[in-house]
Amino acid sequence: MTVPARTQVAIIGAGPAGLLLGQLLQLRGIDTVILEAKTPDYVLGRIRAGVLEEITVRKLREAGCGERLAREGLVHHGTGIAFGGALHRIDIQGLTGGKVVTVYGQTEVTRDLMHARESIGAHTVYEAQDVQLHDLTSTTPSVSWLKDGKRHTLHCDFIAGCDGYHGISRASIPKDSIRSFERVYPFGWLGVMADVPSLPELVYAHHERGFALCSLRSPTRSRYYVQVPLTDTVDQWSDSRFWDELLQRVDPLTASRIVTGPSIEKSIAPLRSFVAEPLRYNRLFLAGDAAHIVPPTGAKGLNLAASDVHYLSEGFISHYRERCDLALDGYSQRALARIWKAERFSWWMTQLLHTFPDQDSFAPRLQQAELQYLISSETAQRLLAENYVGLPT
Repeated sequence: MTVPARTQVAIIGAGPAGLLLGQLLQLRGIDTVILEAKTPDYVLGRIRAGVLEEITVRKLREAGCGERLAREGLVHHGTGIAFGGALHRIDIQGLTGGKVVTVYGQTEVTRDLMHARESIGAHTVYEAQDVQLHDLTSTTPSVSWLKDGKRHTLHCDFIAGCDGYHGISRASIPKDSIRSFERVYPFGWLGVMADVPSLPELVYAHHERGFALCSLRSPTRSRYYVQVPLTDTVDQWSDSRFWDELLQRVDPLTASRIVTGPSIEKSIAPLRSFVAEPLRYNRLFLAGDAAHIVPPTGAKGLNLAASDVHYLSEGFISHYRERCDLALDGYSQRALARIWKAERFSWWMTQLLHTFPDQDSFAPRLQQAELQYLISSETAQRLLAENYVGLPT
């Protein structure tokens, strides 16, 4: 497929944020071209969480990606918090007036968006190397890249940077025009994927040995995590060592329900909180991981990306369909207001459930007190549930 020399919105990155934005705009008659440095198989190989808020589900339906999601997504009405040898259930649906979350892997979200984009004949360039952004302060910016030994140039009205934390988009903004806020946590998550029956609901566990999470991708594919030092490597963790550690950290009831088996994927991910401000530099807009990172503890990463896309797509649609720039001009402020609330929730969950290597003897007592308060107070549980299902846009 020949890429045009000009488009209305050039999108950098073919992850969920870029693909969702491209699909929403194309369906409203706004031309887009997506540039992605990796191959489609590489993009689909990224293992990420898939706990979807209702706003994310709505945007995927709006993008024409709701059929398989409705058929295969697992609706969860609650979640478990394990500590002190017992499991405590948070009734998410009951505490939020009927709201739920849907478990549907990010890989499947990406796959659905790829197929939807392909079905409408929209342009996506994979293996676009050495992407560069040009003339960002003008009304006619452009993007160039290398492919098949030749440099290509795409002129556009706007650029949407959806290329992740390490992408070129945020790096192209002058340092005096953007500010970063970051907190790096002194541990990582060792994640194991296995084709074993999953638990009916997610379980978050606090233990003196460290945090653990029982998650899933489908009824027959489970994803489990344990907190590990940043100095650990995957080679140090055999399957048997992982399962033994996980079973020690969860409560006895949960441990009795876990089915172990050989891993099909194993990796260690560091944890950080990060926000860039503002999310706009002239004709360049940031969305998704290019704009923010959250610890996975609160399952907000993909949902924040969908929230960004919701605000940004509204801005572009209003610009082209109504010749009004109020939504586009307000994008950064509106998106950041929700981002910081999600950052706070993810930070709070991380502080509550993990053990910190440098903490004094006072900190664990505070964690125990807060956990006890959480399970004894409907108000506290409602606050957790409201944040977990996603705050209003």
